[in-house]
Amino acid sequence: MKTLLHICCAPCANQPIEVLRADGFEVAGFWYNPNIHPFTEYRARRNCVRDYAQTIDLKLIEKNDYALRPFVREVAADIANRCVKCYEMRLFETARQAKELGFDSFTSSLFISPYQNHELMKETAQRAAAEFGVEFLYRDFRPYFKPGQERARELGFYMQKYCGCVFSEEERYLKKNKIIP
Repeated sequence: MKTLLHICCAPCANQPIEVLRADGFEVAGFWYNPNIHPFTEYRARRNCVRDYAQTIDLKLIEKNDYALRPFVREVAADIANRCVKCYEMRLFETARQAKELGFDSFTSSLFISPYQNHELMKETAQRAAAEFGVEFLYRDFRPYFKPGQERARELGFYMQKYCGCVFSEEERYLKKNKIIP
């Protein structure tokens, strides 16, 4: 079974790739992350994914759009609830690509993060699957988060400090500096 794995970053992707391959899936990666800001962060994550894909013989499909403006337009009306729009942008595009390119299913490395809204992502992916007529391959990769982070450090991956969007970076900064907005 061929599955398209949306990849948010190499540290989060290494374990899902291993697990899916061990389960007999033919995995290809898909890079599409219009939420990541600034461009230097976007480039560092993308380049790390590219390098890692080469070392493990992973086909990598890229929709290489640094799309800060479209992302901000999508979330500007409701910044507090921006994550659903972010999930929709990435998971709907992954489902569309999976369907167009003849994959049997799709999933995302986002499902490894204990920091993401797992149920909201799952519901969003299920809606995307229904819209595009391709199977959403649900896997809860969270038990592999710590081993994935350890493996990423062993491999010298770029390790980010926030989910990627400008608003999460702002929250990280405010929390770190104990600034109350």
